[in-house]
This record gives sequence, structure tokens and C-alpha cells, in this order.
Amino acid sequence: MKPGAGRIVVLPYSLPPEPRSRTAWGRHRGRASAPTTPAVTTTPTAVMHTPIENPDAAGAGAHDLRHHGDVEVRGRGRDLTDLAVNVRTGTPPAWLKARIAESLGSLAAYPDGGAARAAVAARHGLPVERVLLTAGAAEAFVLIARALPARRPVVVHPQFTEPEAALRAAGHEVRRVLLRAEDGFRLDPSAVPEDADLVVVGNPTNPTSVLHPAAVVERLARPGRTLVVDEAFMDAVPGEHEALCGRTDVPGLVVLRSLTKTWGLAGLRIGYVLAAPETVRALEEAQPLWPVSSPALAAAEACMEPRALAEAAGAAERIAVDRAHLVAGLREFTEVRVMEPAEGPFVLVRLERAAEVREQLRVLGFAARRGDTFPGLGPEWLRLAVRDRVTTNRFLQAFDQALQALGAPVH
Repeated sequence: MKPGAGRIVVLPYSLPPEPRSRTAWGRHRGRASAPTTPAVTTTPTAVMHTPIENPDAAGAGAHDLRHHGDVEVRGRGRDLTDLAVNVRTGTPPAWLKARIAESLGSLAAYPDGGAARAAVAARHGLPVERVLLTAGAAEAFVLIARALPARRPVVVHPQFTEPEAALRAAGHEVRRVLLRAEDGFRLDPSAVPEDADLVVVGNPTNPTSVLHPAAVVERLARPGRTLVVDEAFMDAVPGEHEALCGRTDVPGLVVLRSLTKTWGLAGLRIGYVLAAPETVRALEEAQPLWPVSSPALAAAEACMEPRALAEAAGAAERIAVDRAHLVAGLREFTEVRVMEPAEGPFVLVRLERAAEVREQLRVLGFAARRGDTFPGLGPEWLRLAVRDRVTTNRFLQAFDQALQALGAPVH
């Protein structure tokens, strides 16, 4: 579709077949070695042909937009090592638990978010009028879908599915821009229809682990358009060098942040929105009274303190090292394609019989995230959370066993 044409081309999306390796399935040998086949990389291409899809016409039920990684772990009758959920292990830390526990004495009073809101604003160098505290980033997506004017919303996929689910639940007809594996799932701003008045993109993107350059994301902004950038995993990127969260010069920019991933607060529900004051007011008016609990507000304030920011920065550096170890181990399997470069606390991989491998991994004690619930991906994809080196080594051995159990030959 030519930019500005304003016409929706409905294209069935499927990944082209890749040539099968003529070698056997690689076998992890407990060390990192050179890959025997190239990983999927983000080498620039001359032209990116990005499909645009109307999910209502293409089949709205083709993907389970409400499926989340925690489902992979629950109700299995045994303890599983969790590689399906991207919450950092060993969290929340003891000092944060103590701060949350201290807040319990104030439960009889209605929550007052003033201090936490000011702390978030100071952390990003913004006035408090540009900050809205929410019950996790998921609530922010619902508020955006209900409170902001949008007649032609577009969601860039593959990405976290809650934004589209919220838009659809609010009665919007959603168009999808489907980034392609052949292009490394890189963002092509020209693929987004010019008439889109609300665009949602993740950075770094869940599940692809692609970190889009801020300058590229910025090209999506224009007067009359709301640009929603989900930065839920940006604090897991060392230096947060492609973040837009502190920018006030990008028209229509709305940045979402979550504290649940890095700090292990998924059960507490705390996140925030950074946007122009008029946008914050519109979203706030759509919130119920006292939307964020006192313990969650205490956690938000604590996570903005210098020692917390330093701890998060250190965790991001460790995640980068642990991710490199995981990727190196996965490269030893000759028929596994790893999306690289990966920049988030998770890795996306492609392999044949992925669903069977996932089930066999569960038998061996590991939960992996299925990829086929993400628009733009199919049943041959899995998402793996980055864990410490010991856990990764155990997983790679189990991965090898899973392949052998399915009859895949090994070296």
C-alpha cells in the first residue's frame, strides 16, 4: 500500500519457508560455540514489504489476544521452571518488600498518589502534570482505548496483544501492521497508513526482543495522531538509550512504563503513563476513584529512588550477559533460528514442531511461551525468558532431551 493511500489491503500473513538444514539437530554440549547455521538477523534490506491486515476481515479469532505467559505455568500439577513470564526472578528484593509492608499500616485511609506521582516525574525530569499512575500498563491500554479519540487505530505487530484487545473491547475496528521475520521484525514507519490517528508500538518489543531506534519510532509521530509507545521493558535495556519517556517535543506521544517486570510486582499492579497534560487529564477522567492501592503507590515511590535505579541498571547489565549465554547455547541447535539482535529480557526462536517441543519441555520441568497467539507469528515460534546461567544450562540440556524425545537425530 502506498503511504497516504488510505486504503486497507487485506493480506493473509504467513512466513515463507526457510531451507531446512541438511545437518542433524544440534546437540547442546554445555558450552558456547560458533553457530552451525546463521541466526535470523536484522541485516538491513533495500525494501521492506510490510503487510497491513484488517483482523475483522482476516478472522478476528485467529489469535487469542488474551493469552498471557502465566497460563503456561499455572495448573500443571508440578513446579515448573518459568521461562514463559518475563518477570525478573528473585524479585521483589527484600528492601522493596519492607517498604510495601510499611504501607500496610495506612490501609484504612484512601490512597494518595501525590508523592509517588512526584517521584515518577522527578525520575524522568518531567512536570507532574505529565504523569498518570495506573494499575499496571494493562490499565493504561484500557484507558487509552476508552478515553482518547481514535477512528482509525493501528497496532504494529508482533507485540504485546493487550493494546489491540483493549481497543477491540472498546468497540474500535483495529488494523494491524505486521512486521516480518525476513526484515528482522524491524519497524518500517512508511508501512503505517497515513490516515491512522492512533498507533501502538512496543519498544523493546514483546515478543520479538527488537529494540527500535528512537529516531525511527519518532517518525511515526505527527499532528493529529496519538503515538503510544509501550516501554514496559525499556528499563531492562542497559542505558535505556532508545527511550522516548522523557521527551516533550514529540507530538501526540504517550509512553507507557511498567514496574512489574523488573521489580517482580505483577501481583501488585503498578505502572504509569507519560504524556501531554491534556492527554493525562483525559485518561485520568476515565479512571475510577483511587485506582492504585496504597501498597502499589509505596512501591512506585521506592522504585524511583537512586538506589533502586542503580539496582535496575545493574540488573539490566546482568540480563544482557545472561541473554548472550542463552543465545550462544541456542545457536548450537542447527535447526533453531534465533531472532537477533535481541535486546529485551527474552528471546524469540523459530523451530519446527515447536508446539511438541514446548509440551515435552513441560514434561521435563520447563515452561516456555507459545508464539502463535501473537499476530504475525505462527506455531513455529517460542519465546524464552532470560534467566541466570545455571538455569539456562539446565534448560539447554532439557531442550536437547526434548528434541531427542521427539525423534530428532543429534550429533
